[in-house]
Amino acid sequence: MPRVPHPIESESYEILRRRVDTTGLGPLSRAVVERLVHTTADPTWAGDLLVDEPALVAGRQALADGAPLIADVRMVAVGITSRPAAVIAETADGIEEFVRKAPVGAVWALGQDVSIVTELVEHCRSGRIRPALVIALPAGFVGAVEAKRAVRELGVPALTNRGERGGAALATAAVNALLYL
Repeated sequence: MPRVPHPIESESYEILRRRVDTTGLGPLSRAVVERLVHTTADPTWAGDLLVDEPALVAGRQALADGAPLIADVRMVAVGITSRPAAVIAETADGIEEFVRKAPVGAVWALGQDVSIVTELVEHCRSGRIRPALVIALPAGFVGAVEAKRAVRELGVPALTNRGERGGAALATAAVNALLYL
C-alpha cells in the first residue's frame, strides 16, 4: 500500500521546495535531501549533505532485495516503520555480530555512535565487510567529522555530511526516504 502523506507534511514540502532548489538532483538524492531538510526544518542541510545517486540506488535496491538493515542504536531502528532493523547496541558482541552475520550487502544506518562508525571503517578497510550502503550521520564535537570523512574515503557507497551535525533522527529519515520513494 502506498504511503499517503499527511496534509501538513505535503504543505511543508511545498514550502521547502520554494526555499531549496533540489530539481537538479537525482530522484533518490532529492528524496533524501528533502526528507532531511523537512525533518530538521533547516534548509542548510541541502548544502551540507554529500549525496551520491549511485550509492543511494545501491542501498535502495539492497533494501528492496531484503538485505539486512543494521542500525547503531534503537532510536534509529524504531523510526524506520516500514521494515525491521537490527540494532548493534542491543547485542552482546556489538558490531562483531553483524560483521559475521552480514559481511556483504547490508545497509548500515548510523546516526548516534561515532565509535561504531569508526569500527565499521576498520572492518571495511580490512575487507571483512562490503556494505551496500553506509549512512553515517552521527553528531558530535569529538570524532564525528573525522569518522564521516573516513567513510567517504573508503570508496564504499555512502551518505554523509561535512560537519559535526547529525543524529539518529537524520539517519532514520535517510532510510525512510529510500523506502518511501
